[in-house]
Amino acid sequence: MNERHHHHQHGEDSQGATDASGHDKHAGHSVSMFRDKFWLSLALTIPTVIWEPMIQDWFGYTAPPFPGSAFIPAFFGTVVFTYGGRVFLNSAIGELKAQLPGMMTLISLAISVAFVYSFAVLLGFDGHPLWWELATLVTIMLLGHWIEMRSISQAQGALNELAKLLPDLAVRVIEGDRTEEVPVSGLRTDDVVLVRPGASIPADGVVISGKSAVNESMITGESQLVDKTEGSEVLGGTVNGQGSLRVRVLQTGQETALAGIMRLVSQAQSSRSRAQALADRAAFLLTVVAIVAGVATLAAWLLLGAEIDFTVTRVVTVLVIACPHALGLAVPLVTAISTTLGARNGLLIRDRRGLEEARNLDTVVFDKTGTLTLGSHRVVEIVAAKENDPDTVLSLAAAVERDSEHPIAQALLKSAEDKGLALPRSTSFESAAGKGVEAVVEARRLSVGGPALLRQRNVELDNYIANATRRFGDNGQAAIYLVEGENVLAVFAIADQVRPESKAAVAKLQSMAIEVVILTGDSEAVARSVGRELGIDTVFAGVLPDQKSDKIKELQARGKRVAMVGDGVNDAPALVTADVGVAVGAGTDVAVEAGDVVLVRSDPRDIARIVILSRATYRKMIQNLWWAAGYNIVAIPLAAGVLYWAGIVLAPAVGAVLMSASTVIVAINAQLLRRLDMAR
Repeated sequence: MNERHHHHQHGEDSQGATDASGHDKHAGHSVSMFRDKFWLSLALTIPTVIWEPMIQDWFGYTAPPFPGSAFIPAFFGTVVFTYGGRVFLNSAIGELKAQLPGMMTLISLAISVAFVYSFAVLLGFDGHPLWWELATLVTIMLLGHWIEMRSISQAQGALNELAKLLPDLAVRVIEGDRTEEVPVSGLRTDDVVLVRPGASIPADGVVISGKSAVNESMITGESQLVDKTEGSEVLGGTVNGQGSLRVRVLQTGQETALAGIMRLVSQAQSSRSRAQALADRAAFLLTVVAIVAGVATLAAWLLLGAEIDFTVTRVVTVLVIACPHALGLAVPLVTAISTTLGARNGLLIRDRRGLEEARNLDTVVFDKTGTLTLGSHRVVEIVAAKENDPDTVLSLAAAVERDSEHPIAQALLKSAEDKGLALPRSTSFESAAGKGVEAVVEARRLSVGGPALLRQRNVELDNYIANATRRFGDNGQAAIYLVEGENVLAVFAIADQVRPESKAAVAKLQSMAIEVVILTGDSEAVARSVGRELGIDTVFAGVLPDQKSDKIKELQARGKRVAMVGDGVNDAPALVTADVGVAVGAGTDVAVEAGDVVLVRSDPRDIARIVILSRATYRKMIQNLWWAAGYNIVAIPLAAGVLYWAGIVLAPAVGAVLMSASTVIVAINAQLLRRLDMAR
């Protein structure tokens, strides 16, 4: 059950994403293909270099002669060109058909010029052949591509890792205690599956019996184990702890949260950003510059009367140096890694442009309910009559309300549960519509209710309780009383409770020079109360759902860069209007269509993480674009031979090393993004 191979449908999904990652220069290429071609080309290049007369002169040795040994460089150089170089030639044909000449066109042009010229010399043309330069050039290019492809496949490993989360097999309960092993792909809605300790949960579902704690970090980013009992929802791909669970399947295959996350990751990795468009434009311009520089080099050296083999070597080196290879890698690699990093931290990026825009934000607008608050009522303050203890009165009130379904009752019960209070037994429960409830607890006849209960009993409030009641009213909180006979034992303020993480989230954003705004349909008193608690000055209250997008436009008209954070249901128009739309509280429903970024957790602290990720991603892209294009500013003139007078000349193989080094630096620099600490 706990085997973690991905089954067929996920394998296909992840492969599709790999091909669509924005690095389509390598569509159809694989890591192993470049690896194999590199090693074989290297083996063929070694004799090409050893039997090369020029190398023998340089190093003062004589390679063992035998009949035909003079043709070794030409023979092996031709094999390396046709075997190792074919991948570049085929890709160049594809680029030219698409009328988008790029790096493959340049590489192909360089090796073809070297091959045709060397072959002409072999047939009797006067000059010096470039067989060893050609062989080393192809071999080094293959090495650069192998390293690059490995980086890309590692970056996109997120999809493959997600695919592996689902087990191959599930244990289906047939009846009673009888079970059978079935492929996960064969599960249907309403099947009951047995999830043993330590096993992966095979599909989304609800626990019908058993008790356990589940590790959901791979989907929600939540590091704590989540307790599961009867009625709890579980997600496919998460790992069960020590207990055994029976789960009724609710969603399978493409309907599961995991499949939804995979779709979003795939979509984000292949969605094009402005930086990607810039990189592609730069790569195209660099190709044009290289060809012009190559032609100019050829003309200049011929006019200066240089030897033809020297001139051709210079042209080949210019074409190699200028390959916009690192440019092609600079952005897609950062894109893939940042998407993966986001997914691991519970940030699902639907649209790359949203993530790119996040670094410029100066205003974050929160829809209050369910975002800054829990979206369910709790006791937010207890004022007990002087001789009573707050925890004691809360446990008494919750005991009175134990059998009631009313939202106020649920608020009291949940608050007592949050505090871990044991509830005394209650009997003789009675409910009086609109006036509250009554029960006998520990031989005391107690009532719980609002102002109507006080009026019915003609209870007079002392100043202490009356002042608290007034304060609660000013904050838009409901006042609920615990009454014994004619004595008020305590008053509870009941409201939609602010999330424990909200204060830190707001403080973090403000420390990043981002203004925080509350936007809510609630009353001014309720909104102001939450604003005061969290240190938020700007509050828009009483805003209807269809007016929310107008408020966003108002802020944008003042020149603000606005992120809207909402639950993605009634906030959809506002999420679309904002510069960055963040759908929060999506939980398992990752099909939120409105947000640029979907938060798996309902944790407002994740908003700051989006900005941190956006800024770090942008920094890496700019660094990579400079690494990729910047070295050409120095290298192309050197390759053309402008410092020949000072004795500085680059051989084609050195050009290939420099070009490959630039690619490798870009790949390593992108990988460093993985070390980003998003909790800072």
